[in-house]
Amino acid sequence: MAHAYTPGLKVSKYTLIRKERRLPLKGEVLVQEGQEVRAEDIVARTEIPGNVMLVNVAAKLGIDPSEVRRVMLKKEGDPVKRGEVIAVARLFFGLFKSELKSPIDGYVESISEVTGQVILREPPIAVEINAFVDGKVVKVFPGEGVEIETTGAFIQGIFGVGGERIGKLRVAVDSPDDELTVEHLLEDESGNIIVGGSFVTGEALLEAQKRGAYGVVVGGIDDTNLKEYVGYDIGVAITGNEDVNTTLIITEGFGRIRMAQRTFDILKSLDGYKTSISGATQIRAGVMRPEIIIPYTSDEPLQTEEDEGTLEIGRLVRIIRAPYFGLIGKVVELPPQPTKIETESTTRVLVVELENGERITVPRANVELIQE
Repeated sequence: MAHAYTPGLKVSKYTLIRKERRLPLKGEVLVQEGQEVRAEDIVARTEIPGNVMLVNVAAKLGIDPSEVRRVMLKKEGDPVKRGEVIAVARLFFGLFKSELKSPIDGYVESISEVTGQVILREPPIAVEINAFVDGKVVKVFPGEGVEIETTGAFIQGIFGVGGERIGKLRVAVDSPDDELTVEHLLEDESGNIIVGGSFVTGEALLEAQKRGAYGVVVGGIDDTNLKEYVGYDIGVAITGNEDVNTTLIITEGFGRIRMAQRTFDILKSLDGYKTSISGATQIRAGVMRPEIIIPYTSDEPLQTEEDEGTLEIGRLVRIIRAPYFGLIGKVVELPPQPTKIETESTTRVLVVELENGERITVPRANVELIQE
């Protein structure tokens, strides 16, 4: 029988991790191949041209466009300060003087004697990217960025908001069933990435941000709390750029959903470790998942990606549709023939043994692999 392929979230306790860190446009790479780097180290930088502003000097000073260059006190390339006089015109035989001040800090990019306009440009915006994870530079992309390699735990979530954060993992609950509440928070959570269980209350999430937490990782959240935290309804495009100080990662789904035991156990075993997280999520084409990376070294064998997408007996899967949404179990049967399901349609199914020992039959399209 041919293998069935089912994509899924990776939940690996100890694996080889490679992260590409690329600039948005050409710039300068600051590290070399083979160099050890910390997550916070800047590995590449560039500059994005500043915004431009068109100033109609001729119209503002009441002169002919051909006279613009003559009245300008600045030439192309000269720096300007906000409020600084950049042009002076003397009208009515010098009896009246009209001045024009720069509306921005920046420099003069061009002066046109045809249109009478001057283009001012704001200073360039510096863009720097860090390594994001502790590791080694294994590849350099000249002028673009690098690839960092490390070993450790790698966990993908279902959904997230907020950007990249580097902090200290702190497991705040005793069980993957526990709800993360304000009572679980320390007075000072500065730099911590807090792990809860099945749910986080809106109050706890806002309070965690107030107390300086860099991240919150839980099994589930409801729409109301998420909207209250972000300030608006989240769409289905790309997340990760929200104006929040605490990145939120949901490992299971929306609602009160127990965090997968394996995920919780991995996080619990690495309590206190330096951790890198990103809430960036893209649901549609070019799927992007929020991720948790905890670099460390161990004598245990590295987990490989060989056949990671093959649906086989013994593999862990997550059910991604009702009525069993969010439940996790082990594949125990793969019937070869299509089977009629409750909707009266005929499709290929599999039998999953849940963590409580119950066995259920679901369509193969309703599950995704958990990479162990």
